[in-house]
Amino acid sequence: MNLISAFADLTMTTEIFESVDPLHLESGEVFTQFQIAYTTYGQLNSDRSNVIWVVHALTGDSKAAEWWNGLIGEDKFFDPANHFIICANLLGSNYGSTNPLSINPESGKPYYYDFPQLTPRDLALSLERLRNYLQLDQIHTLIGGSLGGQVALEWSVTLGQRLKNAVILASTAKSSPWVIGFNETQRMAIESDCTWGEKREDAGQKGLETARAIAMLSYRHPADLRIKQSENDEKLDGFKASSYLRYQGQKLAKRFNALSYWALSKAMDSHDLGRNRGGVEASLAQIEARVLTVGVNSDLLFLPEESQFISQKVRRGTYKEIQSTAGHDAFLIEFEQLTYILKSFYLEN
Repeated sequence: MNLISAFADLTMTTEIFESVDPLHLESGEVFTQFQIAYTTYGQLNSDRSNVIWVVHALTGDSKAAEWWNGLIGEDKFFDPANHFIICANLLGSNYGSTNPLSINPESGKPYYYDFPQLTPRDLALSLERLRNYLQLDQIHTLIGGSLGGQVALEWSVTLGQRLKNAVILASTAKSSPWVIGFNETQRMAIESDCTWGEKREDAGQKGLETARAIAMLSYRHPADLRIKQSENDEKLDGFKASSYLRYQGQKLAKRFNALSYWALSKAMDSHDLGRNRGGVEASLAQIEARVLTVGVNSDLLFLPEESQFISQKVRRGTYKEIQSTAGHDAFLIEFEQLTYILKSFYLEN
């Protein structure tokens, strides 16, 4: 039975893709088998030309209409009534895909700290396996931000004419020392947890709380914190900014695990589109799709000029910028601006 027709009439479904073909990673390690959880919305049109593939960021999941509900959903820019929207949970993430808590088929025990090292190129390769499995010959738009943008950019190089449009949000062609430094401080926080190193599901969870608090400072802009966390009281302690960061850390630790955070932040660090391809510029020139890069004027993590560089070096690139005090996370927040940018980009087609 055709796999697409099996769920084409459903508005939304979440499935598991099981691969038993070895996945050879850049590190030289191999997944002898793996699984990917993926969610779809809407249905394919008659010529299968309406595929929108979303790649989530560091701690996201496959249910894109939930965390990107200003962009995906009924009467939104990507409407399941018009588009077949798919989002897969990245390898390493603990939302249904193979991750450090999964059983290693070689040992019969959870991977824990023996989980293979991943790169965005490896993640793109796993998505390519899923695309082939689903028999999706063409992707109208591939869209992702931050780590998702890195993976989408890697995949864009190899998709060739199978991809019509790539939308890369608040991302880069190669991780900067600044990004790597922020990620390393977060992993240091995880390492400082006395449970880190133990083979248990909640290892490093208190450290993850601190890691998330550090991350939030890189995702936001000082102006955003000043607007939302400033106080008029002449306090000595108990500040709103302190409570906000603690809350964000606790919130993530309840839904994510430190081992996945470690694996995916390491993947982000390793991002280099030009590795073994003759350099970043040469690899960007290989992308055949139209490319829209979107920066955020207040992004302190992935700087706007990094998005501009991508648009300048691809064959058919366009750069647009979100104006916001929200910082890096603006690509997940400023739906009206992003919708306007996307509409303009499609009209240029």
